[in-house]
Amino acid sequence: MDKVALDLGFIQIYWYSIAIFCGFLVGSFFVYQEAKRQKLNEDFIINLIFYSIIIGLIGARVYYVLFNLSYYLANPSKIIAVWEGGLAIHGGLCATLIFMIYYCKKYHVNIKKLLDIIVVGLIIGQALGRWGNFFNQEAYGKITTLTHLQALHIPKFIINNMFILENYRQPTFLYESLSCFLGFIIMLLVRKFSKNLKLQTLTGFYLIWYGITRFIIEYFRSDSLMLGPIKIAMLVSSIFVIIGLSLIIRNFKSQNENYQDTSIYLKSKD
Repeated sequence: MDKVALDLGFIQIYWYSIAIFCGFLVGSFFVYQEAKRQKLNEDFIINLIFYSIIIGLIGARVYYVLFNLSYYLANPSKIIAVWEGGLAIHGGLCATLIFMIYYCKKYHVNIKKLLDIIVVGLIIGQALGRWGNFFNQEAYGKITTLTHLQALHIPKFIINNMFILENYRQPTFLYESLSCFLGFIIMLLVRKFSKNLKLQTLTGFYLIWYGITRFIIEYFRSDSLMLGPIKIAMLVSSIFVIIGLSLIIRNFKSQNENYQDTSIYLKSKD
């Protein structure tokens, strides 16, 4: 499958970029709608989304480059070639979180509630963005057989594009995308129908759900970022799960604030 969606001569638009853009667009839509429903200032929402996307992309790229430093030191011109792939979600999440903490503190916004809003849009964005890996033939799994892939009833166009480096590969991008989509549906339903939803429950659920998903997926991947003999994504995912569990357990043990009743704004100390 051709990686280039549109060749205008002076510029090429890659399917990878389109998938990432769609992920940002759909994820931002859900964040914007819920933030408006929670009476968050519209300018704040738009600026937050805009800056978060930019900072998230930079963080994701820097993280990826650092774990492939020898290659990029030898090929410095490739550092900015993000259309060729190489965005690490964990780097993007860390960079964006730091920015959000600063931004919320500046405008007296409740970061706990904002994160509960963000994670719902984030996980559907990840589900769509993973398809960029499909077009770039990256984030693939271990060697498998055509018969095995056919037995999974995977669409033929996916199977065909999983023939990488002279072998069929597990479509781990697809497994992660489907898991993220399922997590998105669960969070939407919980947010809509739970009458006693505690603050940070959605954030905790996201960390646990995506942490477990990524840990399992990473086991099957064969192009992981490494820290010595350790798959760095498995390590970070384990931390996600621990933090997520601590948030959920704390909610059960304490009288934490209710998501629906908590104001998105903090009282100014000025």
